[in-house]
Amino acid sequence: MHRYRSHTCGALRAADIGSETRLSGWVHRVRDHGGVLFIDLRDHYGLTQVVADPDSPAFKMAERVRSEWVIRIDGKVRQRPEGTVNPELPTGEIEVYAAEIEVLSEAKEVPVPVFGEPDYPEDMRLTYRFLDLRRESLHAVIMKRLAITKSIRARMHDAGFNEFPTPILTASSPEGARDFLVPSRIHAGKFYALPQAPQQYKQLLMMAGFDRYFQIAPCFRDEDPRADRLPGEFYQLDVEMSFVEQEDVFSTMEPVITAVFDEFADGKPVTKGWPRIPYDTAIQKYGTDKPDLRNPIEMADVTEHFRGSGFKVFAQMIERDPKVRVWAIPAKGGGSRAFCDRMNGWAQKQGQPGLGYIMWRAEEGAAGAGPIAKNVGPERSEALFKQMGLAIGDACFFTAGDPAKFYKFAGLARDEIGHELKLIDEDRFALAWIVDFPFYEWNEDEKKIDFSHNPFSMPQGGLAALEAAEKEGPEALLRLKAHQYDMVCNGYEIASGGIRNHKPDAMVKAFGIAGLAPETVEARFGALYRAFQYGAPPHGGMAAGIERIVMLLTGCKTVRDVALFPMNQQASDLLMGAPAEASNKQLRELHIRVTAEAKG
Repeated sequence: MHRYRSHTCGALRAADIGSETRLSGWVHRVRDHGGVLFIDLRDHYGLTQVVADPDSPAFKMAERVRSEWVIRIDGKVRQRPEGTVNPELPTGEIEVYAAEIEVLSEAKEVPVPVFGEPDYPEDMRLTYRFLDLRRESLHAVIMKRLAITKSIRARMHDAGFNEFPTPILTASSPEGARDFLVPSRIHAGKFYALPQAPQQYKQLLMMAGFDRYFQIAPCFRDEDPRADRLPGEFYQLDVEMSFVEQEDVFSTMEPVITAVFDEFADGKPVTKGWPRIPYDTAIQKYGTDKPDLRNPIEMADVTEHFRGSGFKVFAQMIERDPKVRVWAIPAKGGGSRAFCDRMNGWAQKQGQPGLGYIMWRAEEGAAGAGPIAKNVGPERSEALFKQMGLAIGDACFFTAGDPAKFYKFAGLARDEIGHELKLIDEDRFALAWIVDFPFYEWNEDEKKIDFSHNPFSMPQGGLAALEAAEKEGPEALLRLKAHQYDMVCNGYEIASGGIRNHKPDAMVKAFGIAGLAPETVEARFGALYRAFQYGAPPHGGMAAGIERIVMLLTGCKTVRDVALFPMNQQASDLLMGAPAEASNKQLRELHIRVTAEAKG
């Protein structure tokens, strides 16, 4: 028999009854039932119940063992007594009667309990992540992540893609976040950068003629953490294809992602035939470019109902500024004073003066109730009622101003109303493409035109559109759309991509409008710029966040819950003690002098 085990702790079944076995694993818990000891023994594969009574030669050792000790058990497989079968456990029909127990490793009292999985502060869990990972739920999440990644790889190979590894030590690239820099020992005063994404490399692979590339790529961005974003390191399904238009990317990747969601959705419905929603439409209907389409609420522009109305607050705003619009947020079933007041209070907590509303109750009918209804009058109130498709018992909330300044708040209000009224179908995955992103945006801090999304994307209309918009001025440039798209699911952006700007003159022009001189473009993006001079195929692709996909499919609340060894919310690795100070010897070798005082 093997030194440590003949079976794993998840392998034994009724067919093994009567056979001898050897198991090794962790003591999950010990139960004393009237002098008979029950040990739940756990390993990676599952859990087996072990029994030792006073007649067993292993009984004295069984009395010694404690939670999380690592032990070896020899014994005989037997059927559990009638009434004690555990149908929730694959090994629930059997138990092992212990003949011998060997302690392989004792354990101190654990600071983070494994059995029962009680809530513990996150920093404590991350400091002892190796214990945290023993928990059944987290262990299962990590294994599901591996299965999801394996499925993605297989489906990408089946779709004709090849997996190419790209360098980790590279040059800085403008991907919208800060780089992690790595000082060079050999080249004094110079730095490598960890890749924010393999963007330039995957485009260069298209220049090299490889046609279809993918990679489960590690990416490094020095960003502030949040629930859907890891600080430091994350992984993405990185994709690039040659000789494609936007629809080719959609028709290739939509089936891959849909199939992965179908496989791991545990029976929950997954969108088939994803809608394509223009960016401007998404902002106006949902107040965000990553809408949760499980929420049926759609906002609408109702400005004309308030123009010249008796509700002077909105009417005067509309008269003074042509940019002012009034948006309506319908609330099915929200037509009670208590709910409307609660939403008004919520808006004030968001830093807003309030959230105006009309509610339609049986006693007032379509004329509506509330201060706004009283001021606009029954005809306008009824017109709003009809436009928004409302019924008696519903309400409608209103926000006014320049949509560029209030759309995010409107989107938050839509989300809050959906949650409060339980309008959201929690048990499905609603996927969609968001298309036609603005190519440029206004950088208020630097008072200049800047890239809105990925600077390597092709503007719709190409060089001709860039030149025409530049002649017209900033407003025309801000109206320019990109061959840029996002994949969204349940309120999260899970992928972003675009058709690339593969023409050198268009690339120089696009960066020039954003303030980068031709020589700067050539210096910063020399590899791509040179490659474009030697026959560049039209190409495009996307990158999907692995952690976000896994978070959605496992029902976890944050991406930290699906990563093996994540940093905390202050970007510290509590387990390994990083970041840490470097020794003077290391600093001298790297030609670095630290002048700032270390914090924390």
